[in-house]
Amino acid sequence: MKSYFDKYENLHDSSFEDFMAHELSSGLCEVFPDNLNINVRLSVLELSLLGEGSHRHLSSSIRLQIEAESVAKLPVHFCEVIIIQRLPRGVFADPFELQHLHERKVFTNIAVFGDTDLELPSFRSNRSVVEVHMDAGSNILSGLNNELEINVQFPLHARYPPLDESGYSIVEIGEPDVLMSCSMEVKHQKQSCLYMSPHNSAKSRTGTVAWRIPSGKKAHAGFVSVVTFGTAFLSTLSIVLTSIYCSGIKVSKNLKQS
Repeated sequence: MKSYFDKYENLHDSSFEDFMAHELSSGLCEVFPDNLNINVRLSVLELSLLGEGSHRHLSSSIRLQIEAESVAKLPVHFCEVIIIQRLPRGVFADPFELQHLHERKVFTNIAVFGDTDLELPSFRSNRSVVEVHMDAGSNILSGLNNELEINVQFPLHARYPPLDESGYSIVEIGEPDVLMSCSMEVKHQKQSCLYMSPHNSAKSRTGTVAWRIPSGKKAHAGFVSVVTFGTAFLSTLSIVLTSIYCSGIKVSKNLKQS
């Protein structure tokens, strides 16, 4: 995803899909022989949100299927599945939390790109992308049929949403894009090969998941403002009175001592 954000300032679905279709697919695989007939299928089985409220976990179940007409004689190779999860405005992933997961070796690698400002409210934020790398094993392209199911789960947080009469803001998260990258040494040089699902998409039409994020009601805005102002005023007044009282006690003690 770094190469995408080097070219584009913000995430837009049209430019992202064009990037996936043309710039990534232009150099998919030149490492393996041309007569190597391997069919790699990557599909999203399930997408769900775990937990309640404004702090939840996004869970994805990915299926990797490899079908070959014959057993391929290939050099030793290592593969990983790459999950690219586009996030809508109003939702963000904490880079520090993701780095902690990487340090615990939950994922081979994980990073967030795009808008990583954690303090911005929803209406001022831009979209972001989480890129997850997971180990798929070694020499998985050498067999006739291999199948692997991978479960990915990472934390997400809701930004402060705008006021709404319903008291909730609904954010929809779509399926991730899934790739597989394999690397091997050819003539003492490490080279990689990228596999994408047919039609340049890993989507299996499992749909989207909706996140119902609590927000304030417009009808309550005036009341909340009055209460907030009143509380702040009383707190300030109590601090001032306490300071005056303490100063008076100190002056009285000094007079008695003199």
